[in-house]
Amino acid sequence: MAPGLPPAMDRPHFIGIGGAGMSGIAKILAQRGAKVAGSDAKDSATAEALRALGATVHIGHAAGHLADDASCVVVSSAIREDNPELLRAAELGVPVVHRSDALAALMDGLRPIAVAGTHGKTTTTSMLAVSLTELGRNPSYAIGGDLDAPGSNALHGEGEIFVAEADESDRSFHKYAPEVAIILNVELDHHANYASMEEIHQSFETFVGRIVPGGTLVISADHEGARELNRRLDGSVRTVTYGESDDADVRILSVVPQGLRSEVTVELDGAPLTFTVSVPGRHYAHNAVAALAAGVALGVPAAELAPALAAYTGVKRRLQLKGEAAGVQVIDSYAHHPTEMTADLEAMRAAAGDARILVVFQPHLFSRTRELGKEMGQSLALADASLVLDVYPAREDPIPGVTSELIIDAARAAGADVTAVPDKAEIPGAVAGMAKPGDLVLTMGAGDVTDLGPRILDRLSK
Repeated sequence: MAPGLPPAMDRPHFIGIGGAGMSGIAKILAQRGAKVAGSDAKDSATAEALRALGATVHIGHAAGHLADDASCVVVSSAIREDNPELLRAAELGVPVVHRSDALAALMDGLRPIAVAGTHGKTTTTSMLAVSLTELGRNPSYAIGGDLDAPGSNALHGEGEIFVAEADESDRSFHKYAPEVAIILNVELDHHANYASMEEIHQSFETFVGRIVPGGTLVISADHEGARELNRRLDGSVRTVTYGESDDADVRILSVVPQGLRSEVTVELDGAPLTFTVSVPGRHYAHNAVAALAAGVALGVPAAELAPALAAYTGVKRRLQLKGEAAGVQVIDSYAHHPTEMTADLEAMRAAAGDARILVVFQPHLFSRTRELGKEMGQSLALADASLVLDVYPAREDPIPGVTSELIIDAARAAGADVTAVPDKAEIPGAVAGMAKPGDLVLTMGAGDVTDLGPRILDRLSK
């Protein structure tokens, strides 16, 4: 049986309850019997899913939304200090709990697998959640994206395993104490919080130091940032490496594309093991092998877990097919870092054959665009044509001189066919004017570009 409610979290109030990380924690607490309340800037399918679990969800932020009897207020790093509900909590003396502390409390008494890395966390966490569920292990999980329906990013399971996405962006993954930790890759990102690769490596070292005694680190043998981290750790923790490198403990022998699937063969404990990954792309195959290695480290037999991984068929916004109209398929990609963009475009190129790939790209964050705009542009050269929107600011204020033109100029220098389209409302018409039967259209980015998929399909159908 999974544990009950953590102390002082029987009546939590979440500021920004509709967010991917926040909503997952709120959902698990509601399923464990807590009286959950919260607020969000706008209504959403996620908010409705929380209401279906008995949560009270207010739209907009106001001091009056915080009940006088709230046991705590849960916040993320995105919540500003002048939020009226946060100010009201200070007046009432209600304890304020960071999202990561709340998630850490939910994992107490269980066997946590924490999935970290610059890219691939959501997919790998989802693969573990789906495959362990398929095997009847009834895991709890908290994921940064929905599996198949709004609100499916988290579940309170009755089993002993808890699978959690471990976010490095604000160092919140330092709060967890996993039995098994996965590190998929280590790159410089989140430039508002990290000034150098040295800071990134130090942060991941702290995360590894939180692994419980006798626990295991599963880490990529191929990614240079991960290899450097492993060198720095110098055997301080039991480590299992995976990848195509000759020295990998779980060695990937082959990844064979089969349309929108891959057949993966690994060498594990001296014997070959072949299984199917039901999503395209070499990087997703690597994610699946990381999940396999982590499950085995926790005691799940490889012969059972490998075939169960085929049950994972994708997560929202990770190369998710939104539909088809006029012979054109529209696919949504969450990729917003050059490494992710390149990986998704290469995966689609392998699956598309001779079809053209058209991209609608929305840069995410001014700081990321300033630091990585050139590389984003170079990634877009892998598409046949791209439309680039203005930068999606998210939590950031504009930075003088930083616009999507940085990406567009770099893309054109790399030989890409790129057009600036600042107004989202013009995108459906622009795509309809470009697309031909057989083409693939990718809406790409971490912002609200995802909303364009249905509008593009509607315009194509007309």
